[in-house]
Amino acid sequence: MIDNKYNLGFFPTPLQELSRLSKKYPDYNIFIKRDDNTGLASGGNKTRKLEYLIKQALDENCDTIITAGAQQSNHCRQTAAACAIAGLKCHLLLGGTKPEVYDGNLLLSSILGAEIHFTAENRKGEDGEKLKNKLENTGSKCFVIPYGGSNFTGAMGFVSAAKELKEQLIEQKLKIDYIFFASSSGGMQAGLTLGKEIYQLDSELIPISIDKEELNGLSLEEVVLNLVEEGTQKLNVNKKFQLSDIKLIRDYDEDGYGVVTANEINAISELARNEGVLLDPVYTARAFYGMLNYLNEKRIPANSNILFWHTGGLPAIFKYAKELK
Repeated sequence: MIDNKYNLGFFPTPLQELSRLSKKYPDYNIFIKRDDNTGLASGGNKTRKLEYLIKQALDENCDTIITAGAQQSNHCRQTAAACAIAGLKCHLLLGGTKPEVYDGNLLLSSILGAEIHFTAENRKGEDGEKLKNKLENTGSKCFVIPYGGSNFTGAMGFVSAAKELKEQLIEQKLKIDYIFFASSSGGMQAGLTLGKEIYQLDSELIPISIDKEELNGLSLEEVVLNLVEEGTQKLNVNKKFQLSDIKLIRDYDEDGYGVVTANEINAISELARNEGVLLDPVYTARAFYGMLNYLNEKRIPANSNILFWHTGGLPAIFKYAKELK
């Protein structure tokens, strides 16, 4: 099952030390996993999910992909690119109204050939089935990818990623104690949770919540647990997971999804000016700020090895130019 995918990215992504930042935080050794370098239309972690989702769509003889997100959705931009590679039509349901000028991820999604539908308040795929019925009435065979690519099929991308990380750690003779990453739609967190168990990855996951809104009436913790429980059955994982096993740090999402504050701006500056690595304003900047806050407040033991999993999102920087200048 782990090999049943359509190759879209460059893997393994680099695992490297942030040496200058480690000197600024001398109690910790800080590393980064560069999923911003997956290569699919400027990269990002959704490439991992899409390798499995696109394969399923092709196996089912679909010719059209439908997915949804915000106008600056990294997932939608990478889905458009994946469809271009696989020869599939791509329809994106994006929240809000049509802007006069396309920029950031929205511009790239358009360049990549996606047909874009603006859906006002509905940015999480609420209109997906309606569009599917409309397109199939005209002869298309549609495959609907959920918000963020976060179903079990998509989560398989991060089961595979856990295996990739374990192999890198063995090769580099390195132990990682804590893994920080942005968690928003749940697929990455679910996949890493399963992969951690399957591949005996001895690291504690610290997912930073990005979006405080529920998904189809469920909390993100419930969404992740449901995916993990499905995974334990399909992958023959013996462990029984409870809701209490699904950790989610909600200390940094109070301002809401896509709202850029001084915290995110400072995080972008800190990594860019010390390591030459760019974060995006919505996901990775919020998660990176959360990690730095943990380190500043000594919320994890001294001498720990810390990994920040960079999930990409570079194009969104240009949408937030006024906030970041």
